[in-house]
Order: sequence, then C-alpha cells, then structure tokens
Amino acid sequence: MSQQELLKRVVQALSRAGVEYMLTGSFASSLQGEPRSSHDIDLVVDIQADAVDDIVQSFSPPRFYLNKDRVAEAVARRDVFNLIDSDTGNKVDFWLLTDEPFDRMRFSRRHSEKVLGIKIAVSAPEDTILAKLRWAKLSGSSAKQLTDALRVYEVQFGTLDIDYLHDWAKKIGVESLLKEIEAEAETIES
Repeated sequence: MSQQELLKRVVQALSRAGVEYMLTGSFASSLQGEPRSSHDIDLVVDIQADAVDDIVQSFSPPRFYLNKDRVAEAVARRDVFNLIDSDTGNKVDFWLLTDEPFDRMRFSRRHSEKVLGIKIAVSAPEDTILAKLRWAKLSGSSAKQLTDALRVYEVQFGTLDIDYLHDWAKKIGVESLLKEIEAEAETIES
C-alpha cells in the first residue's frame, strides 16, 4: 500500500470513528509548497478514549501494527503513537492535540482540500510554515524543515497572512528563522 493509499485509509477510518484530525508535516508542506518524499505521514488528532477501539480495529494485524495499549496511553497523556504498514514499512505518526495555544490555534484554522479524491483536513499554510520552523529550531536548524517552510512561503506568498505569521513566530520563538526564510524567499508580488 502506497503512502497515499495509507493516508486515504487512515482519513476514512478517522472519519468513521468521528475523530477530528489535521494533516501536517511533510505531506502538508508538499501539498502547499514543493513536493518531496517523506518517511512518514504526520497527523494531529483529537482522539477521545471512547474512539480507541474503533481506530485499532480499523488496522488489524498482521498487515498493520498498531498497539492498543500504546494508543490508549497516548490518548490519556496527549502524546504520540504510530501505525505501521507491515508490508511496506510506511508509518503514520498520530500527534495528539495538546492544550498548547499554538497547537489549538493551528488546529482551529485547518481547512479541507481535495486530495486523492477525498476531502482531507490540512494545516493552513501559515501554520505549516510555523510548525516547520518550530521543528527546525528543535532539531538545530534542520535544512529539510527550513527548506519546506521556505517553499511553502514562496508558493503561498500572495495569500499568506503575514501579520499572523509574525505574531505567532514571536510567540513560539522562531522569529529569526522566519526572517531568514523571508530574506531568502523568491516571491512574485501579486
């Protein structure tokens, strides 16, 4: 099963279970900027304890590895858990929605895009940029994260809410990285 097929299957399972989600990470930045391959699919999810069984049952062994105890623990702790397609090694990282203000704000700003023939909730481009900058900072200025942020900035430039970007960059401590990509960006004024 390709990553795209896996994403489609996961989105359908989340929808059936009534779980709100948001595609983020490299898949989101590939949709909004420059496509690139990724080792995993990143989703922010707001799973409640009563949906754990539905999610786990949607991905049964041996084809999939999804540890029910780990899912329940992640839901309780608002942490991360993984789903692995045993045949291909493709992985989905499910990041539980936290109460952190930026996480709540970006989750509230997600929007639907038609991808793979279905509607998928995706991070807003500004939030994709900010999240990539935050990951770059946490990883010691990862070139991949910075390039992803830069390409989304360049492709989405005419539609970006620049005030929002600067406000949240300051709040999450990535102002200098935002300035760096702004200085490097090749944009066309609309």
